Amino acid sequence: MKHRPLGRTGLYVSELCFGTMTFGGQGWWKAMGEVDQGSANALVERALAAGVNFIDTADVYSEGHSERIVGQALRDLKVKREDVIIATKVRGRTGPGANAVGLSRGHIMDGVEASLKRLGLDYIDLYQVHGADLVTPIEETMRALDNLVSRGLVRYIGCSNMAAWQIMKALGLSRQYNYARFETVQAYYTIAGRDLEREIIPMLQDQQLGLMVWSPLAGGLLSGKFGRQSATPNDARRLTFDFPPVNKERAFDIVDVMRPIADAHGVSVARIALAWLLHQKAVMSVIIGAKTIPQLEDNLAATDITLSAEELATLDQASALAREYPQWMLDRQHGDRLPPTLR
Repeated sequence: MKHRPLGRTGLYVSELCFGTMTFGGQGWWKAMGEVDQGSANALVERALAAGVNFIDTADVYSEGHSERIVGQALRDLKVKREDVIIATKVRGRTGPGANAVGLSRGHIMDGVEASLKRLGLDYIDLYQVHGADLVTPIEETMRALDNLVSRGLVRYIGCSNMAAWQIMKALGLSRQYNYARFETVQAYYTIAGRDLEREIIPMLQDQQLGLMVWSPLAGGLLSGKFGRQSATPNDARRLTFDFPPVNKERAFDIVDVMRPIADAHGVSVARIALAWLLHQKAVMSVIIGAKTIPQLEDNLAATDITLSAEELATLDQASALAREYPQWMLDRQHGDRLPPTLR
């Protein structure tokens, strides 16, 4: 297991991050998974033994129960606090009240205290806004987050599910007012959905932000269990929650290309999808979620795969984005100006 810098900081996190959206099974989140405390302990223990030191959760996962399970697992396994990096999030609705949602100063302050209590921790390593809030001024959000860092409740901050211009605006405010700045971006990225490469990846590389990838298997479509002719597995999440949106025909075309590469390596299609992401320079850590130990083992083994230049070229060609403006104009104008390393 390799470890990579958390953005431009001196903190190192494992290239695979253990995601806990499957923990708890409360309310609507039952569709994601119903991993109980005992099973969660076993999964966390196996992930840590493999070299994973990075765990991601959120205040909304299973209505807060995921955070409780994560905290209890750390205590049950007697994990030293300094040996694990805990990430959680704020923004989603956590109650029926008018202000129990968003990125206002009030909700952020309430949210961090509630998350710390559920986790049973004194501080959160990485506190992420779980998306944009188009109602609250970003100035209010960034100042509140800076306050959390100053108070020692949070060590680093990050963002998720935001547009490139929104992230840049936040970074500009942090620089202008000397606030703590976003160090990471958690975003949807997969070989079957490379939209991130249009604007966000160039931005985060320029600004030295670390990329955390969620749903690397496109909601299970790249697990190898799905295909044009195959029936949807009975335990598939997409039976009840068809998310994230994916062009399924295009995804199956990509699976068709991945399958012989997987066969050549003697591994699952899922491992090839994860390995492709781990070969992308912009990626800091790929979030893997699991309901069972065999599922987790298969995902962990993706770190052992080295794809050849020819295999990467084949996968890139099969999954390449169609050129959109202004990218095709930038390519045309810079064809004879960029050095080979930037082409």
